[in-house]
Amino acid sequence: MKIFILALVLHMTRAQYDPHMKHGRTSIVHLFEWRWADIAEECERYLAPNGFGGVQISPPTESIVLSNPWRPWWERYQPISYNLCSRSGSEQELRDMVTRCNNVGVNIYVDVVINHMCGASGGEGKHSSCGTYFNAHKPDFPSVPYSSWDFNNDKCKTSSGNIESYHDIFQVRDCRLVSLLDLNLQKDYVRGKVAEYMNTLIDMGVAGFRVDACKHMWPGDLKAVYSQLHSLNTTWFHSNSQPFIYQEVIDLGGEPITASEYTGLGQVTEFKYSAKLGTVIRKMYGEKMAYLRNWGEGWGFMSSDKALVFVDNHDNQRGHGAGGSSVITFWDPRIYKMAMGFMLAHPYGVTRVMSSFRWDRHIVDGKDQNDWMGPPSYSNGSTKPVPINPDTTCGDGWVCEHRWRQIRNMVIFRNVVNTQPFSHWWDNGSNQVAFGRGNHGFIVFNNDDWPLDMTLNTALPGGTYCDIISGQKEGNHCTGKQVTVGSDGQAHFRINNMDEDPFIAIHVDSKL
Repeated sequence: MKIFILALVLHMTRAQYDPHMKHGRTSIVHLFEWRWADIAEECERYLAPNGFGGVQISPPTESIVLSNPWRPWWERYQPISYNLCSRSGSEQELRDMVTRCNNVGVNIYVDVVINHMCGASGGEGKHSSCGTYFNAHKPDFPSVPYSSWDFNNDKCKTSSGNIESYHDIFQVRDCRLVSLLDLNLQKDYVRGKVAEYMNTLIDMGVAGFRVDACKHMWPGDLKAVYSQLHSLNTTWFHSNSQPFIYQEVIDLGGEPITASEYTGLGQVTEFKYSAKLGTVIRKMYGEKMAYLRNWGEGWGFMSSDKALVFVDNHDNQRGHGAGGSSVITFWDPRIYKMAMGFMLAHPYGVTRVMSSFRWDRHIVDGKDQNDWMGPPSYSNGSTKPVPINPDTTCGDGWVCEHRWRQIRNMVIFRNVVNTQPFSHWWDNGSNQVAFGRGNHGFIVFNNDDWPLDMTLNTALPGGTYCDIISGQKEGNHCTGKQVTVGSDGQAHFRINNMDEDPFIAIHVDSKL
């Protein structure tokens, strides 16, 4: 009996690292601030046909509504209750989206905010996305309900009540993060209310969670919450499947709290990946792509099976979180596509693609004064729909990087080469590199200031292949460059350093 219980516990723990993606799909896309109705349509018309495995959605809970600054994106990270009405839509629209996406094999992963409620200066009233009364001064959130007994006010030892030093683990976990009212997750009642909220979403059909601000919660408290979670809905998932958990832990080194404290509970966001890849692609501090030969654990990252990776996320593309000026975003599209190509071709971690909206940047002394700006919206603050242009890109301020041909085709590349080993590395000692994924795919980059002209061993079967970066295979034709692979697997590559996209990728499904 003891052996059976131990096996069950190990199965449940291990299952929280499984994203449960369907049909060999391998990547998540973060449709940041999209409305539920638009996500449902995107699952059906674009994500499923192009092999995306899942969508990370913005927090669906009732949040505070702020007017100074006007409706910032981060108001979504200040809950008022666990009611499921947000500026992305109603609970019914959320349920419809989850059902429709699941029905076409695209999973939903919910960004959950469970460390805190709104800011201490949030005031009193019904200025929330559902119109529910709350009082941040007391604090009192009757719709949960939470009262002053459910917060860490007495446990925090700083004079301000806020975190004042990130070198004190007790401040980081028991005090307020930028004045946000810090929940006492050591209380069984609070744990139960959080688990109840997450279980409502699981029963609805979501596949897992991105858990916000995990560094600010004790691992033991998170373990207690996760242990109360239901198995996934058997309408779409195997019996006894546990929710996929990936936890936001910003760890670039130099602080006492580390990502490794959380890897036993589920996967963890590897922020070093974003920061370091940006440094290399930007060629900062003398870094070269040739140094990426041992990318992954060789760079001091966590184990690949514990890591959720990204080129940028909604925080660090605005200078928040971690990574600073090295982070590459859609504002630098040429090198962004290269960075995304490298991430999606390389086997390390579970990959997440960012899908953003534009805002009016105003840089003063290196700081964007408009980093608070929320999604494209009408004058009343409601979020605009995402219009799709005739060329399949998005309009009205929505960037939709996941619809860029180069990124979409690399998501498909990753699916094709899934389970194949990292192989056939080549570099010129500088910023021209190439590598394969077994005998299924091969990718070549030229990030130098001079042309690349090389014959390389691709290990692919002989034939003519369509380069999926400059174009794509349509029937028996290629809309971009073609690459001829000999019977010995050798192919000649020419990449001008002035090309719009100075990299080439081929895989077995792009063979003509």
